[in-house]
Amino acid sequence: MTAQQLSDGTDAFLTARPRLFAAAYRMLGTVSDAEDILQDAFLRWQAAPRAEVQDPTGYLMRITTRLCLDQLKSARVRRETYPGEWLPEPLLTEDATGQLDHDVSVALLLALETLSPLERAAFLLHDIFDSSYDDISAALNRSPAACRQLAARARRKVQRLRPQPPADPDRCRDLTEAFFRASRTGDTAALTQLLAQDVQLISDGGGKAMAALNPIYGRQKVLRLLEGVARKFGNTIPTRWRFCRLNGLPAVINLAEDGILQATSLEMADGRITRIYVTRNPDKTRHLAEALK
Repeated sequence: MTAQQLSDGTDAFLTARPRLFAAAYRMLGTVSDAEDILQDAFLRWQAAPRAEVQDPTGYLMRITTRLCLDQLKSARVRRETYPGEWLPEPLLTEDATGQLDHDVSVALLLALETLSPLERAAFLLHDIFDSSYDDISAALNRSPAACRQLAARARRKVQRLRPQPPADPDRCRDLTEAFFRASRTGDTAALTQLLAQDVQLISDGGGKAMAALNPIYGRQKVLRLLEGVARKFGNTIPTRWRFCRLNGLPAVINLAEDGILQATSLEMADGRITRIYVTRNPDKTRHLAEALK
């Protein structure tokens, strides 16, 4: 392979890379695994007979999809033994109007976890990335009709679990910052006004940081948990924290008093907080450290 061919191949990969990362992250739910998949895909692309490839992006998407499917087999085994609740690795999405926001929500990624690997791939390739069923067939080694059925079945499951995005970004920021201050200082009166009656809290410590092992349901139980956490850390607001958007949701990242970099994302409806996602597993928040500086 000539130097020019190597250069052209690298350019084609770099052009497709954002799309490949978006697919791999949605398939796997972790930034680090998605990056590893892309490195492997690049090596395979370098060794591919590129003179025979008419659509480099489509070819690379097929490679990436197949690598993700292989990865999901081992990922499912790991998650069956995962300590406590599993949440996807938070992804910084600062642009509130960006295309990624509504496609990488925590709710969507958790909904994808309920699908089989083939359902997940068919749904993402068709509904998110607008791939034809012929292209999906080539990626999954299934007939186009089978891929259509996989995507339709996945779509029905996802639509039941995927919430509507909040409408007012400014209001969302106000609620998020008010929640953060109230939860850190143990202000239960303020929290009562901010939380929906049926609020849910899901936290992920991965066995490496303090977190609730099971989801917490209902305002009163969530209030008790937040009050206890605030008391444990002295009812003080951390000195290092900032508002941001994670997976398209209003969020706060902060350095907690125990040295853990914590990410808290919120879902809202009708001016109240309906779901709280707290990621404290240091393996999942390490990449956010730069954003806190």
